[in-house]
Parts: sequence; C-alpha cells; structure tokens
Amino acid sequence: MNYTLNQLEIFLSVVKNKSVSKAAEELFLTQPAVSIQLKNFQRQFDLPLTEMIGRTLYITDFGKEIAVSAQEIMDQVMAIQSKMHAYQGQLTGRLKISVVSTGKYVMPYFLSSFMRENQGVTLEMDVTNKSTVVQSLQNNEVDFALVSILPEKLSVEKIDLLQNKLFLIGKTGQKIKNVQAKDIFNQLPLIFREQGSGTRQTMEGFIQRKRIKVAKKMELTSNEAVKQAVLAGLGFSIMPLIGIRNELRNQELQIIPIPGLPIKTTWSLIWLKGKKHAPVAAELLKYIKKEKSKIVHEQFDWYEKY
Repeated sequence: MNYTLNQLEIFLSVVKNKSVSKAAEELFLTQPAVSIQLKNFQRQFDLPLTEMIGRTLYITDFGKEIAVSAQEIMDQVMAIQSKMHAYQGQLTGRLKISVVSTGKYVMPYFLSSFMRENQGVTLEMDVTNKSTVVQSLQNNEVDFALVSILPEKLSVEKIDLLQNKLFLIGKTGQKIKNVQAKDIFNQLPLIFREQGSGTRQTMEGFIQRKRIKVAKKMELTSNEAVKQAVLAGLGFSIMPLIGIRNELRNQELQIIPIPGLPIKTTWSLIWLKGKKHAPVAAELLKYIKKEKSKIVHEQFDWYEKY
C-alpha cells in the first residue's frame, strides 16, 4: 500500500461529513481534487470504502474500520510533530474551531498569522450550519465557535470580530418592477438556506418583522449553492455580503436596495462560559484581542463601502 497522509486526511473528512463537496469546503480544496484523492485511496483496497445510493454517500462497514485506523495514524503524526516543536520551545497543541458556513470567509483571516508564527499548532476547523456548531460547543467538543447569531440557550463568553451585513441579492441585469418594497417579495422566487442555518434564521426574522408574504421560494443546503443558484438566475436571496465580494466586483451579482436592509448582525468568536482554555487556545484568544483591529483594517477595508 502506498497511501499518503493527505489521502488519510481527505478520507477522514469525507467520512465525517458524508459528502465529498462538504469535505472539499472543510479542507479548502476543490471538489474534483477531493474526488481524485478519494479514488486514489480507494484503489489500494479490494473492498469498497464508500457507496452511493441515489445521491447519498454512505460509508461501508469496512470504510468505518479503515477510518478508525486512519484517525489513529493522524493522531500519532500530530503527537510526533508536537513533541518536535515542544523540544524546540515552540507553542504546541490542537485548536478545534467550529464555524458557521459563511464564517469560512471570516475566520481564516484571524488565524493565518497566528498559525504561521506557531508551526507546532494543529488546526481543526469544522465548517457547518449553525445548529451543528452550537451542538459541538454545547458538547464541549471544540475550543471556540464562530457565529453571527448568539445561541439563546447556552451560556457563553465572546469577542466580537466583525459586523455581518445581509443584502437582497440578484443576478446583474435582472430587473424588478417598481413596486413597494413590501410587495417586491411577492414577485421574486426567493431562495432560502436550509433549516438550522444562521442566515436562514436572520432572513426569516426579517420577513416576519416586516410581515412580508413570500409567494415563491426554494431551499438549498449551503451558502455556495444559494450563490450559484442566484448567479444562474434561478431567483433572489438575502445573503451575507462577506461571501459575494468577487461576484460584486466582477458585476455578476447586484445589491437590490430595499428599506430595512442591510440586516446587521455581528461575527463573534464564542466559547462556553467558565471554560478553562488549553495553552494554545488561550494564546489564540490573546492574539485575536491584540490584533483584531489591525486584521479588520487590512483584510476587510472593502467591507465598509457597502
């Protein structure tokens, strides 16, 4: 057998997410890249690791066994790296952060310099919807979580990072009849995120507060899927500005001015109240408090134009 650590990492992400596309999102890779590495890994076994039934990916019993062994290997690799860095007097340890889907456009910028300066730190960042993020935090499975809406039934502490702005977005060139703002949504095919999404919660809150009737709607399971649907002209959506910078700059998407928009929330890094942070988590928190203003100024200056 000649598998690589990269293939083990990709396979473990596919097992965890039960999806190639979600694994690609989590690992910041393209979907084809993940598929190729998964196929290369599978070729080394006579028994199937996964199987597709309809559009659903399932992990076989054999695949689950291999995943257990793969995790043990990755844990040992991390232990070796930690020991090496510890001998060199460097900060070592593992950071576990759960991030809501759109937060993938925010959190990396608050981590990049810290990770470069601390080569002995290993990062596990799970990108998923809000309900799963909150569940991970509640179960004390992660050090931190990034959310745009604070959980209502969980006692947390926080540091605010950046304002979150949500606008009504459509494909550039699509025109809307000149009607009252409240009636616009009656003529739009409106695209929603799935239940459990923070963006969905914010969007529905706006619609309820304004007593807006939505005649047509569809539901998609990721912010990227919503964006692609809007780009294809399938409909309109209330979307976070942070995820559509390039499309606005390239004039592929347009902001449709509506009274009451943008909706403004706050990207906050949160943790369980009273949690005793491991040294690496404590150092990250210290770093973010010190560098937050600089990061926002350098990385998100474009944000203030909207």
